[in-house]
Amino acid sequence: MVEIFVEQKIMAEMRTNRGDSLLSLSRRSPVMLVFLRHFGCVFCREALSDISRRKAEIEALGTQVIFVHLNDDETAERSFAKYDLPDAVYISDASCTYYAAFGLTKATVTQLFGLHSWIRGFQAGVVAGHGLASPIGDGFQMPGVFIIQDGQIRDAFIHKLSSDRPDYVGLVQQCCEI
Repeated sequence: MVEIFVEQKIMAEMRTNRGDSLLSLSRRSPVMLVFLRHFGCVFCREALSDISRRKAEIEALGTQVIFVHLNDDETAERSFAKYDLPDAVYISDASCTYYAAFGLTKATVTQLFGLHSWIRGFQAGVVAGHGLASPIGDGFQMPGVFIIQDGQIRDAFIHKLSSDRPDYVGLVQQCCEI
């Protein structure tokens, strides 16, 4: 288990678009909780693409993907549909309350606009075709990924830069080996 603690009360309060609590879902099966940046972020769109391509592998490992986003549901559903995730399970958090509860902070200028992020932004936005857009939501909110089982965080990937690219399947596999 990792050294991140989130009260189960918070997890019980976090409700998906289908009405289930994060806590109850994590008691049924492991959950990969993906905190996204805003939908205008090239790295958010890249993450959606990566997860869409690997979702079957993640689910084959018995893990459910749940997204946390900063926008209204209509914007979220358009973005999920664009990346072939029309049945996405998600939690809306425009106030960033849950982001903060999971220890996800606001970015520094270097985390957003450092050389590495510029290079990766060009690669993801132009070369890979995820496009460049203006912020849709809090442009300073950092993302993260958490593997949760039985209300406990088993593993996490906390982005150091906005451009970090997690190995989603590897993160789940690592937990399955524990």
